[in-house]
Order: sequence, then structure tokens, then C-alpha cells
Amino acid sequence: MAIPWLLALKVIPWGDVIEHAPKVLNAARKLMERQKTPETAPVTGAPMDLVSDTPPSLGELRNRLIEARQLIDQQTQTQTQMAQTLAELAEQNARLVAAVELLRVRTRVLMFVLAALGIGVVALFAR
Repeated sequence: MAIPWLLALKVIPWGDVIEHAPKVLNAARKLMERQKTPETAPVTGAPMDLVSDTPPSLGELRNRLIEARQLIDQQTQTQTQMAQTLAELAEQNARLVAAVELLRVRTRVLMFVLAALGIGVVALFAR
């Protein structure tokens, strides 16, 4: 069961992941900053109902406006949540990349120590 994980870890281009992780994190942070201060564009005019020739009543327009505001609020909330999730994922990715890099360094040190011990054992028995 460990072999597929090892194979997957070998297939992943960790150099590229490590190289691009800060860029992803910065982009996610910029997206979060933009979400905190959204620019609202004024609505120049709402389209009339295309099905009927008569203009809608004031009450109907008010109901449509309320529905539109609710939809906009829902979409804004969803977009903010998505941006927050993206930022969290980018931070987790950066931490993961740092942990993998640390494990890579530790593995290299361990291999060097094992090689040195192996050479030492061979030299000890060669006497």
C-alpha cells in the first residue's frame, strides 16, 4: 500500500511545486484583499421585461430589486467564502511544500549518515 504513495511522490515535480507555491500564496492574498474592499459599480438601468409590452408596476419593480439585491448579497458572500478558502488552501500548500522540503533535506542527511556508517563498518571489518 505504501508503494503507490511513493510512486506518486516521485512523479510529482516538487521543484515546480516549491517554485510556484509563493506565487499562489501571494495571488490568494491579493484576491482576499480585493474581496475586502470591493468596488461597487452603479447600475445605469435595468432591462425591461422582454415578454410583455407593458411596463412593470412599482411594486413588481421593488420586488425584483429586492430579489436582485438578495442574489447579489448571496453571490458576494459565496465569492468571499471561496476567496477565503483559496487563501487557506494556498497557505496549507505553502506549509506542505515547506514540510516536504524539510523531509527531503532530512532524507539526504540520513542517506549521507548511512553511507558514512556503511563505509565505517566496511573499513572496520576490512582490518
